[in-house]
Amino acid sequence: MLAQTLAQKLLAAASGRAAVAPGDILTCRVDLAMFHDSSGPRRLKPMLEALGTGIWDREKVVLVMDHYVPEADEESRRIVRIAREWAVEQSLPHVYDSMGICHVVVPEHGHIRPGMLCVGGDSHSPTGGAFGAYMFGIGSTEMLGVVATGEIWVQVPRTLMMRWDNALARGVTAKDMMLHMIGRFGMNGGEYQAVEFCGDAVRALSMQERMTLSNMSAEIGSQVGLVAPDEKTVAYLAQAGVAQAADIDVGRWQSDPDAPAEHYAFDAATLAPHVAAPHSPANSRPIGDYEPTAMQVAYIGACTGAKLEDLRAAAQVLKGRRVAPGVTLMVAPASARAQQQAAEEGTLGVLTEAGAQLLPNSCGACSGYGGSIPEGANVVASTARNFQGRMGARTARVYLASPYTVAAAAVAGRLADPRDMLA
Repeated sequence: MLAQTLAQKLLAAASGRAAVAPGDILTCRVDLAMFHDSSGPRRLKPMLEALGTGIWDREKVVLVMDHYVPEADEESRRIVRIAREWAVEQSLPHVYDSMGICHVVVPEHGHIRPGMLCVGGDSHSPTGGAFGAYMFGIGSTEMLGVVATGEIWVQVPRTLMMRWDNALARGVTAKDMMLHMIGRFGMNGGEYQAVEFCGDAVRALSMQERMTLSNMSAEIGSQVGLVAPDEKTVAYLAQAGVAQAADIDVGRWQSDPDAPAEHYAFDAATLAPHVAAPHSPANSRPIGDYEPTAMQVAYIGACTGAKLEDLRAAAQVLKGRRVAPGVTLMVAPASARAQQQAAEEGTLGVLTEAGAQLLPNSCGACSGYGGSIPEGANVVASTARNFQGRMGARTARVYLASPYTVAAAAVAGRLADPRDMLA
């Protein structure tokens, strides 16, 4: 049998084939369809009614209200009302309303497991690849086809192997790894592709950090961002309540050593904290390349930057310190569960004692729906994107960084190397 990458193995399994090759166009069985209040019912409901069809399998659908909550105006209330009413009409069993961001909440509840093929109505749906699942974002028309039939066409992509050797230094994270790769490969990344992250540094990452890698594979133009599953994957799923977690055959979902792929190697030990300047994640350079640029807003939020471990990272910098005068620090925990755990262990207290303003568990300012980003402000954020107007204010200048670096900037009042505060 032909040697197969993880991406090929996942697509072969979903299409009922023994093996597949890049360029093959497959009809794949979908194991999970996720959408949120912005991408889901307000678009799907009228199209399904026009087709006169229903949902192929309610157990395989997950709906998350995270973009327009808490509702700030009449339009938000209308969108969320449609989602809530449709969830009741369809008797959907998996609905997470105002419990956090979909890319964090769905894995928290054990919905994504190795070997699955999943789709999401959001561009950062590749987050699921951290669990050894083939998960990617699709538009409303494609989602209509999935919801009605349970199937989708997929072209097998080529695979780029991103191998990270050695170990990350303290204060350097998966976010920095991604910003470095985006700076090197650009936002498009090349032809139709899958990315697999591998190597000792990737294996050493926690599941939440792996989720950051997979999430931001979207920023290098990849359909999926995969991490092969291992014992950490199994342990996470067991904690998330997956009853058969111990029975998962992680060995099945590994790339064959001689599978055809493009290989790139990176040294984690030499990686510095990175910052992406406005207005693209590709404008990424090491923190040392920047002048001490003043910041007015520091934002710790979004699916890439406000999980429990992200909050802990920020707290390591902020403990015993205060936010600089003239800086507003906003913290929007990525899920209610992360916020509760952070509160119970004292992490949240460290953040608020330093002067942080606590925001709801939602996409919030990352997608321009929440928080207060002033026009003309310099903003350092743990989000995934810094396009002009992305956070609402058209004239704001957004710098992307890890939670460590965002916290360091909040304390210093300017871009600063977090390693100096962790020493």
